[in-house]
Amino acid sequence: MNDRKRVAFYTLGCKLNFSETSTIARNFQDEGFDKVDFSEEADIYVINTCSVTENADKRFKTIVKQAQKVNPDAFVAAVGCYAQLKPEELAAVDGVDLVLGATEKFKITDYINDLSKNDFGEVHSCEIEDADFYVGSYSIGDRTRAFLKVQDGCDYKCTYCTIPLARGISRSDTLENVLKNAKEISEQDIKEIVLTGVNIGDYGKGEFGNKKHEHTFLELVQALDKVEGIERLRISSIEPNLLKNETIDFVSKSKTFVPHFHIPLQSGSNTLLRLMRRRYMRELYIDRVTQIKEVMPDACIGVDVIVGFPGETDELFLETFNFLAELNISYLHVFTYSERQNTVAAEMEGVVPQNARKKRSKMLRGLSVKKRRAFYESQIGKTKTVLFEGENKEGYIHGFTENYVKVKAPWNPELVNTLHKVSLTKIDDDGMVRFDFVDETVAFS
Repeated sequence: MNDRKRVAFYTLGCKLNFSETSTIARNFQDEGFDKVDFSEEADIYVINTCSVTENADKRFKTIVKQAQKVNPDAFVAAVGCYAQLKPEELAAVDGVDLVLGATEKFKITDYINDLSKNDFGEVHSCEIEDADFYVGSYSIGDRTRAFLKVQDGCDYKCTYCTIPLARGISRSDTLENVLKNAKEISEQDIKEIVLTGVNIGDYGKGEFGNKKHEHTFLELVQALDKVEGIERLRISSIEPNLLKNETIDFVSKSKTFVPHFHIPLQSGSNTLLRLMRRRYMRELYIDRVTQIKEVMPDACIGVDVIVGFPGETDELFLETFNFLAELNISYLHVFTYSERQNTVAAEMEGVVPQNARKKRSKMLRGLSVKKRRAFYESQIGKTKTVLFEGENKEGYIHGFTENYVKVKAPWNPELVNTLHKVSLTKIDDDGMVRFDFVDETVAFS
């Protein structure tokens, strides 16, 4: 009979959270635990929380209930950003036994002496000023691609954001350790690595515990490009003021970095960008998009944008809408502004009514659909390389080209985690792209 304890994980939020959950899971496995799916019965359920939006906060209670439904006697632990920002609030949720803050989460097994349920959640949460050291992470085994954490924390003071309060100052992994982790990932037959962090363009700051930049983001990219065994490297979200033209030029000539950028804009109005305390104006954003498209015409460019920020009048919203409509981008991630405690924006005047926020969000989501469709149409007839995912979704297998076009084909397990050259042929009714194989003939089952 197997007496090993079982642990399950649920991750809310960003790619960075996924990389950290995977690392925490490996720590449990090293301590003799068996990892199981969150839908299965486990002795411990670990929920990695997010606090970027109000919705992520609300989802936490629902996920705790899901765990309790499977095993009412299970030990439930909460870690992550929400756990750092509002530990007492999480500890008061029925069923939660342990809450760990920003630095404590990586030592979670040290805090679990026994698995007895607690009447009240036990809290171990540092002052955020103490979150000044770096813990490396990467995800493997959960997806076709791996998320490699290279940086944590943020020194920016955007007026809407709680991340500096949840994760602390900007600090980086050593270049040596990043390269070691990348090599370990490549040895697991993972074809694609996505670089992740809170503010990855700030890479190099705090690399050895000091304030200065030991290396630049460009130097990181150049070093990773030389690691053997990696088929693809993808840059996740990067601030426009930190995405230098030198980096764009290098990616355009790289053997492994793919032509896909996700660049937060947040607003197309300089008035609002100032209120948000962003470190650029819209003119710089235009320059970055123009530079990318000049050297990589087929590049995919994703954009983060916030609607309903305090002071966003109808005129300023339309400024953003029209700016994005004219910009040569590929898709949008639209966030409806929600008030967060301990942020400057929460005290600002000019609060936008909820119905106006929803209407503006709907307009931008509609624009995103049109932008993605136009980008996909521009790729029809071109030859690209697809990395196929591992899931059978209603009889189809999906995958992504290097420039992030989502494709579909009848399910064939032999295609999972393989790269193939394809010719993009047409867009289906669901918005995904069909293709013909170029490199070889593959029989569909």
